[in-house]
Amino acid sequence: MREVYFITSNPGKYREVKRIGEEKGIEIHWIEMEYYEPQGESLEYIAEKSAEIIKERLKKPFIIEDSGLFIEKLKGFPGVYSSYVFKTLGNEGILKLMKGVENRNAVFRSVVAYCDKDRIRLFSGEVRGVIAHEQRGRGGFGYDPIFEVNGRTLAEMGKDKDRVSHRRKAMEKFLKWYMNRSESG
Repeated sequence: MREVYFITSNPGKYREVKRIGEEKGIEIHWIEMEYYEPQGESLEYIAEKSAEIIKERLKKPFIIEDSGLFIEKLKGFPGVYSSYVFKTLGNEGILKLMKGVENRNAVFRSVVAYCDKDRIRLFSGEVRGVIAHEQRGRGGFGYDPIFEVNGRTLAEMGKDKDRVSHRRKAMEKFLKWYMNRSESG
């Protein structure tokens, strides 16, 4: 079985990525590692710079993932600051910011960075939805209870989230490339 190392301190991300990898016959191994995450204007920049930092510490191929919630009416906020905003404001804070707002359109974006000894490759995915009016569901993590796709929040979807998530879309692009690369030598 082929394998990949996934660097994250988020157990929810690891479980989701592991399930997606297993579907494709790829074993995803978790390396729980804290690392400095640089700030930047795009998820691509942050993922690439983070991979460069980790590459100095870890001498084997790996993937990392960065994601963000971009709310249209809030001009893309929290965007690249999603993790910090979640830790400080949480879902309750986002719902307060959206109180009385009609345009609730949002997009969840994900960038997977694969780093080997030669270079860093980026794979992105996104899912469009809306910000719910209240938190719903018991599953998922982060913004899942307030991000709604086709009438259900990601938290209400349980493992069905794996079929529609931004992380799924980025991981599928990576895994397709990785399997083709592995098969061709």
